[in-house]
Amino acid sequence: MLIPRQRIKIALRLWMPVLMLRIVVAHTPIQGTIHPHAIIILPNKAGTEVLVCYEDEGVYIDTYGRITKDTVLQWGEMPTSVAYLQSNQVMGWGEKAIELRSANTGNLEGVFMHKKAQKLKFLCERNDKVFFASVQSGGSSQIYFMTLGQNSMFSW
Repeated sequence: MLIPRQRIKIALRLWMPVLMLRIVVAHTPIQGTIHPHAIIILPNKAGTEVLVCYEDEGVYIDTYGRITKDTVLQWGEMPTSVAYLQSNQVMGWGEKAIELRSANTGNLEGVFMHKKAQKLKFLCERNDKVFFASVQSGGSSQIYFMTLGQNSMFSW
């Protein structure tokens, strides 16, 4: 029986998060069920390396589920949204702060503190701007953007 190539790719895409989650659970001391809130494909590795973010941590693994870096990305708080930026950085939006980290090393490169606790979600990146929105009950929200500077530090 011949299976169309498109179906194989779709099945692989659906299977990979489950496979990666099982590998990550086996290497962490967290008890109970772990739900990743972001799986980021790192483009500089031709799609063969991903950053799996769960709770307040992130782990770099390959498409076979093997950990590729000894580095564990440690967020200051559990982000509600995580995104890869063209500047080879990862940005995480927490309820109290926005963190900017190196995608290669996981090192903290910048922090922007909120005036009040709120849930923020990544929308998109265009040129040197990162757009995100507040998520509020009742269906209302507000859209914000940050401009990334020369050193990839951001301004509001």
